[in-house]
Amino acid sequence: MDASVYQKRAVYGRWAVASAFFFNGFLIGSWAPQIPVFMTRLQISEFVLGLLILVFGIGALCSMPWCGYLIGRFGSRSVVLAFAALCSFSLLLVVLAPNPAIAVPALFFFGAVIGGMDVAMNANAVEVEKRLSRAVMSSSHGFWSLGGFAGGGLGGLLIEAQGYLVHAIVATLIAAAIGLLAFRHMITETKPVVHERQKLAFPSNPLIYLLGLMALFSMVPEGSVLDWAALYLQQERGADIATAGFAFAAFSGTMAVMRFLGDGVRNRFGAVRTLRASALIGAVGLFGASFASTDWIAVLAFAFSGLGIANMVPIAFSAAGNQPGTSSGVALSMVTLMGYSGILVAPSAIGFVGGKTGFGPIYMVLAGLLVIVAIMARLAATADRPVDETSQSGLAP
Repeated sequence: MDASVYQKRAVYGRWAVASAFFFNGFLIGSWAPQIPVFMTRLQISEFVLGLLILVFGIGALCSMPWCGYLIGRFGSRSVVLAFAALCSFSLLLVVLAPNPAIAVPALFFFGAVIGGMDVAMNANAVEVEKRLSRAVMSSSHGFWSLGGFAGGGLGGLLIEAQGYLVHAIVATLIAAAIGLLAFRHMITETKPVVHERQKLAFPSNPLIYLLGLMALFSMVPEGSVLDWAALYLQQERGADIATAGFAFAAFSGTMAVMRFLGDGVRNRFGAVRTLRASALIGAVGLFGASFASTDWIAVLAFAFSGLGIANMVPIAFSAAGNQPGTSSGVALSMVTLMGYSGILVAPSAIGFVGGKTGFGPIYMVLAGLLVIVAIMARLAATADRPVDETSQSGLAP
């Protein structure tokens, strides 16, 4: 293949995978403003809603491990396309659920296809990095946050104006259009490597588990803003549905900005200082949201917290992948598992507690978790390894 054609396809593939991240974030963001309506429509308590959100997380965690087998057998492009097709109408299935019994399998399916696509699109982004010989992972995650911002913002306005069902249909059509227009340009591995069964291994380095704890403490607040911020604003700060939808939208918007800027900030100030400052900024934002006197002050506080939380997990992942004497794959698999449990499973437990205490105290406690990450920031020093060292293991820097 001519070098210029190869490069052109790689550039198209870069924007196609960015569209995949936007697509995935858009559907997650569209779910956020639906949650208060979902709770009211099914006439369920915060406790039951927490159980249903847990089902979503379990679905995602169940699909992630075997998604690696599919990628190895068919290539990341095919797996992204398959999961994206299922994702397109998965939100609509949840919205159409008439009772909790039907909502359980619908939410499990929604979580499974969202989680599976998440793994596949990250794998595709790694392949794009190889073709372009430069990192695109941070900005790809920026597009995910941008999609969350668009989904949350549009969802709140559309539900307020036209109702939850019209919003779900419009979100489905938008997602399908993105997939049809952009995903055909995705690239894939030259020759997918057939999956081989490997012996399960756990890292012996205790620092890996501390980095996993940092990832967990960083991702719990993100999942909590996604699942509970809209309800918090509506029930405890008197916000209308449109304003409540802006909580996650504003949070995702500021996260997107910082993810696009994150590599430059980290290169200038170093991983440890960047992580410490980011954690403290996130803590201040969540603390402010917990005491906000009005709904819009809370929205602004959530937006401020997004500035800090945006780049905490990428730094923890980089530090794990650069641990000397430890396989980067084994280390990252453990840190990823611990981190994603924070965004997929922990919010359900938060819902149980929030139903009794209110969500203001919850966000105050979550601010404390970020302060702990700031104290532990020195453990992420290995994230500053040179790019060429990490790239040798096939990881994004």
